[in-house]
Amino acid sequence: MTQETDMDPHLILGFATVSVALALTPGADWAFAISSGLGGRRIAPAVGGLLGGYLLHTLLIVAGLAALVIAMPQLLAGLTIAGAAYLLWLGVSTTRSWRSAGYTAAAESGQPQPGNAGSFLKGLGTSGTNPKALLLYLALIPQFIDLDANLPAPVQTGILGISHLLVSAIVYTGVAFGARRLLASRPSAARIVTLASGVIMLALGALLLAEQIAAFSAA
Repeated sequence: MTQETDMDPHLILGFATVSVALALTPGADWAFAISSGLGGRRIAPAVGGLLGGYLLHTLLIVAGLAALVIAMPQLLAGLTIAGAAYLLWLGVSTTRSWRSAGYTAAAESGQPQPGNAGSFLKGLGTSGTNPKALLLYLALIPQFIDLDANLPAPVQTGILGISHLLVSAIVYTGVAFGARRLLASRPSAARIVTLASGVIMLALGALLLAEQIAAFSAA
């Protein structure tokens, strides 16, 4: 008989290391956080939206999405196409605004700024429709589940998912405020970073879409 224990501290430490490394890796979420900091968008709801997407992924995995994806691979393909389309749209809107980037300029221009709900929904769409983030959860979290622990696997999954969410909250908030503080007084740098953020979103969206087209062609 296997003795039940608390979650293995080595597994927790390993997950924490991977979680921090992944949160610090630039991607679509970083690009959105940066554009939020530079574009005058409210940072708290924007980051909250990103975290809402991670919470959604956590709840889906706890509910058994992994088994559903295995049984219905076309579901993941549909999610990937939707995520690619959203990233392309967000990338286009970001690159179109690069000439007027810069928090200080936007705030002083008198132009209406995005509301809390709009900022939150854009963040939610960015991370919630990102199939790479979902795949990350599907592939990463199960590796750190301790079957000998006294906590059920779904509870451990939820704990690990929320832990990554909290790490991401710190990183994305720091990225957004860092972009605002460091680049607010440098409009030229702000424009370059905003343009780069939009290009990253476009590239990621195009790559996701190309992967699905290649998969359909092979099938």
